[in-house]
Amino acid sequence: MVKPSILLVSLFVCLSFGSCKRLTTEEKEATAEEYNKAASDPALFHKTAQQLTSFIVHDIFKPPVASRIYVYTNLAAYETLRQQYPAFESLAGRVKGFEQVPNPEKDVDYCFPLASIAAYISVSKALIISTAEMANYEKEVYNQYEKMGIPEDVRTRSIAYGQQVAQHVLHYANEDNYKQTRALMRYSYTKTPGSYQPTPPNYAEACEPTWSAMRVLTLDTCTQFKPKAAAAYSLDPKSEFYKLTRQVYDISKNLTQEQKDIAYFWDDNAVVTNVKGHASYVDKKMTPAGHWLAIVQTLAKDQHLDLMKSLQAYTFTSIALYDGFIACWDEKYRSARIRPVTVINENIDPEWQPFLETPPFPEYVSGHSAISAAAGTVLIHLFGNNVAFTDSTEYAYGHGVRSFKSLKDTYMETSISRVYGGIHYWDGAFEGTAQGEKVGEWVWATLTQEPQKRQDVLATTQQVKAK
Repeated sequence: MVKPSILLVSLFVCLSFGSCKRLTTEEKEATAEEYNKAASDPALFHKTAQQLTSFIVHDIFKPPVASRIYVYTNLAAYETLRQQYPAFESLAGRVKGFEQVPNPEKDVDYCFPLASIAAYISVSKALIISTAEMANYEKEVYNQYEKMGIPEDVRTRSIAYGQQVAQHVLHYANEDNYKQTRALMRYSYTKTPGSYQPTPPNYAEACEPTWSAMRVLTLDTCTQFKPKAAAAYSLDPKSEFYKLTRQVYDISKNLTQEQKDIAYFWDDNAVVTNVKGHASYVDKKMTPAGHWLAIVQTLAKDQHLDLMKSLQAYTFTSIALYDGFIACWDEKYRSARIRPVTVINENIDPEWQPFLETPPFPEYVSGHSAISAAAGTVLIHLFGNNVAFTDSTEYAYGHGVRSFKSLKDTYMETSISRVYGGIHYWDGAFEGTAQGEKVGEWVWATLTQEPQKRQDVLATTQQVKAK
């Protein structure tokens, strides 16, 4: 018979060490060097970024709104992780109105990669609809960090710090005029010849007509890189506008398979309508911003970037995308130019349909062209132009795989894809590209505090306006 005193001693030992069970190798606490090395593998962050995109696709966020989600999640993650990398400076004071995030406690241990993902996920949950699904994914992620042997107190402290940074960023996001624009969603169409009208097949309401009221992050104003005036509407066969319209029609009638592949690859329409007889259904797809951040992931993996450099690429690119959308949307609803399908159906061919579904907003300038050039320009600064890569990011959505020799080739192909798709005129596509390049250069110069670069961009813009 076991003496009571022995039982008491055994119970004391069990309680003191938390469990009588012997820890497995996987459950043993690692040293700070060991767990930080494991946690700094960028693979888990890349996976989390993919997860956010899948929720954005599922929730059907409009392209400009998706760019807002991406910019705040990445900003929170960047500002958290840089605490471990002093060479990477804060974006406070560089991004408009953004103040320094709270500092972590001194003389205690953190796992900043874990804190960074906690910040990213916390902001995500506040901005998406699929909150419960992201929360389930969050548990899965934290479980993976636990298996790295990170001590419980370090895990708890790191997650709490990431959530603290997230609240700081969410407070900043709450002041960007997004809520105010929700009350201004109705767009008043006019009967002025050449003005934008709803387009088939859904004749949907105009998308985000007041997006230019959003707070810019690096630009002086949303009109800073205002494109030149669009070609004046005219049905005179000798006019520039009619020639541009006829060009879209003629190209559509003779599309090669390569041109169709290019158009379809860069479709990036969040919702595509499929009509078969009297039935219709929609496909959900990646937005343009999601596509370019997926390209960032591809480049980061190809170049074997560490976690901090990967997150810098995500963050700088997302800022370029966000400001690019605001600048472009400002022009769209100022010029409010009619889409090719409306002009062609009314004046050339009533049965004509573009290769791609026309998205529900004015034509000039091309949004995809603008934001792609903005993102591509920032990425050129980070990776160099002549970086070859294969883009398979939208293979899962049925859009195939394409390879590129350079980043400029990539965003230029994006631009011409809009003409092949029959949804943009030539000038709308390439004036959008020109605007996006200026935005990208400005974003890079602002975030890296290169004053001469900013002056060069302004000088180029002034020269163009003077012509």
